Amino acid sequence: MTKIHIGNLSFDTTEDSLRTLFAQHGTVESAKLMSDRDTGRPRGFAFVEMSDADAAKAIQALNGKDFEGRALRVSEAQAKNRPERPNGGARRY
Repeated sequence: MTKIHIGNLSFDTTEDSLRTLFAQHGTVESAKLMSDRDTGRPRGFAFVEMSDADAAKAIQALNGKDFEGRALRVSEAQAKNRPERPNGGARRY
């Protein structure tokens, strides 16, 4: 399973429209649009999970493609090497 990062999304993009776009290149296991935790507004990027072979095809086909008026930036997601935060990363006030 490969996680794909999709950047430069329109703020009007929905998870359904994203899933439909990527489904043209294989089976989509999951699609998640990222939103601001405080305002709930879209942040302009998302993650899609697909099988390794389907992900490679989708990345090749969709990187730079115009979608909803924006040129997509599509690449394999990179794992961030963040240290564990105490308290699960919860904010303290």
